[in-house]
Amino acid sequence: MRRQTTTAVTAFVAMEPAAYAAHRFVMHKVGWALHRSHHVRSAKLLEANDAFPTTFAALAVTTAALASRHRSLRRLKAVVAGVTAYGAAYGFVHDGYIHARFGHLPPVRPLEYLKQAHRLHHLFGGEPYGMLFPVVPAAVRQRAARLEGAGRLGASLDRGPAARGTPSEAA
Repeated sequence: MRRQTTTAVTAFVAMEPAAYAAHRFVMHKVGWALHRSHHVRSAKLLEANDAFPTTFAALAVTTAALASRHRSLRRLKAVVAGVTAYGAAYGFVHDGYIHARFGHLPPVRPLEYLKQAHRLHHLFGGEPYGMLFPVVPAAVRQRAARLEGAGRLGASLDRGPAARGTPSEAA
């Protein structure tokens, strides 16, 4: 049991750099045709970008099914558990809390840092690409401070029913 837990936790932690790489090198490059929908304000519940988490979830379900049926793949169950836990956390933080796609949640202090870091990503279209452990480069913080000082930092990240359908600054 300890090995499975360690494997699941390791998979969870390893997902942040994997998600960073997928976001930076896939979604903002070859996958931009789908990901662009996420950088445009919209009142729609679904967006083309939802193809990414749907695909990732399908891969996890397929891997779990294979691991359940084939004894040689059983160790993958713990990996799938960690990856799925990361996906759930990512979905809650990103879609639920940051973008309020399913309604507004009350402020949660530890999540506000993640919300502000993601806001910078939308404002400038680059770093930080990470979600649960984002690293905001000093140059991005300085750029944001200059805009904030000039009163031009931008609007909220809400994508829920209150969104107006206008493009974000990053689009």
